[in-house]
Amino acid sequence: MKFIYNLLAFALVILVATSCGSKIDDITKKEQELEKLKQEHSDLDAKIRLLEAELNKTGESTKKIISVELTEVKNEQFSHYLEVQGRVDGEDNIGVSAQMAGVITLIHVKEGDKVKTGQLLAQMENSALRENYEAARSVADLATSVYNRRKALWDQQIGSEIEYLAAKAEMESRQKGLAAIGEQLEMTRIKSPINGSVEEVNLKIGQMASPGMPAFRVVNFSTVKVVADIAESYASKVRPGAKVLVTIPDLDKDIEAKIDFTSKYINPVNRTFLTEIRLKPGALEYRANMIAKIKINDYNNPEAIVVPVSVIRETIDGRFVYVAENIKGQLQAKRRAVEVGQTYNGKAEITKGLLPGDKLITTGFNNLVDGQPLKVS
Repeated sequence: MKFIYNLLAFALVILVATSCGSKIDDITKKEQELEKLKQEHSDLDAKIRLLEAELNKTGESTKKIISVELTEVKNEQFSHYLEVQGRVDGEDNIGVSAQMAGVITLIHVKEGDKVKTGQLLAQMENSALRENYEAARSVADLATSVYNRRKALWDQQIGSEIEYLAAKAEMESRQKGLAAIGEQLEMTRIKSPINGSVEEVNLKIGQMASPGMPAFRVVNFSTVKVVADIAESYASKVRPGAKVLVTIPDLDKDIEAKIDFTSKYINPVNRTFLTEIRLKPGALEYRANMIAKIKINDYNNPEAIVVPVSVIRETIDGRFVYVAENIKGQLQAKRRAVEVGQTYNGKAEITKGLLPGDKLITTGFNNLVDGQPLKVS
């Protein structure tokens, strides 16, 4: 039994010794690999220093020569436009409603008809009013006849003054009553308030018309205008007389005009004010509510330095561009800080930093650094 215990103890010692030897071998291999990598790094570092020293001895630049395109800076006209959307409208564009409720019995016009002020557009049911009117007219005629007789007698000093005055009062009362019924009868007729053309007929015979409900639309295009709502922030820039360019996409036409009217009222809902531009009538067939694109000229500088917006770079230190300068016979890129004024249509006005005659780099500037050697492509 003692022999078995001794044998197990010996086996355990052998196992522990073998495990420790394996771990020592792994550590040794890693240390050798580390020394090898350090030696390789040292060799590479030495080669890098050697090449750098050789380049410095020969005086050759380590910067790559970049191919660029140049544009000479010069003064030119710069204009800024405020672009808004408006709509075409006539001088008069009126929705015509009935003055009282009633059933439509006749419609006298159709869409496209030319009408004049006061022309009858539609008739509403008024038979009861007509009967009342005829009855009131008979009574008024009688009262007028009685008054005329009383007056003739009174002129001859025949009869009493009270009878004459009573006849006069009766006649005047009956005539006023007749006029009131006549006005009601007139309200059953829907008439055009302006000269123009009928653009909408919203009623049919037998349909009920009521005040406030547009029955017809009459438009007068003898004078055409474009109306637009302009943001309140532009109130100081958009004024009567400002030049505008009106583009009507549906007609493929650009029209030069000017602002004729700007409202003094700011709409509290959308914070805009109304602007009107009158257009001269001509061969163009304008239609109400056509879309119009409006460019309002709100800034001009006839002697501006203008550059493409795309060449302007920006960092936390500010904006800059690259120009080309000839230094000791070598064309080099120079970073130039600039201040930008107005921008419009891909162009920017430079108010500070560039002068006429500077060579602006317009192509190949993306990867430039200050002092980069250049060649002109």
